[in-house]
Amino acid sequence: MLLAIDTSAGTSVAVVDLARGVIAERGEADTMRHAEIVGPFILECLQEAHVAPADLSGVVGGMGPGPFTGLRVGIASARVFALGAGTPLVPVISHDAIAYGHYRRGHSGPLVVVTDARRREIYWSAYSQADAVGLPVRVGQPGLAKPADLDDEGWLHAGWPRLDAATVSAGELGLVAELSYAHGRPFAANEPLYLRSPDVTLSNGPKRVSR
Repeated sequence: MLLAIDTSAGTSVAVVDLARGVIAERGEADTMRHAEIVGPFILECLQEAHVAPADLSGVVGGMGPGPFTGLRVGIASARVFALGAGTPLVPVISHDAIAYGHYRRGHSGPLVVVTDARRREIYWSAYSQADAVGLPVRVGQPGLAKPADLDDEGWLHAGWPRLDAATVSAGELGLVAELSYAHGRPFAANEPLYLRSPDVTLSNGPKRVSR
């Protein structure tokens, strides 16, 4: 049984089990309230599922891609909860959860998943198909681009069906982790996919104060 957390696009928390599916889930599309609601969502999901931290076999963290400020909240929450519960952190690329849900609902063949990266840019991931157990087969790593870049006829995946997603389901994120473990598929690297520098950077030194 897994606790799954994703804040790459909105905030989503879920408790999942391979046999029972999504047992409890909470989600909020607002991209400005991650830190306020992720803790209550975790508590509510555990209570609804009647699960104690000691009952979990792992904590799934959505690794993005996502904007720096929001994404780090979910990853930090997943890492701290996993450490406190004495259970492994399971990293999963957030776009894989979106693609998994789309294939699960009947899509077949190629797919491009797109999410908002802000700064008039988008994150994208390309998938060739779902494999025999329903896991999406991603073609390469997620990318960052201007929206017009994906409309260019010369783009590698031009013409592929496109799915623009505003949120990520932690339930589907957790099921990707469950299926990956059950069928011996590798997890993602334990590194956030910001794909660019954070909006706020440290200066080279302290500010001077004039008197």
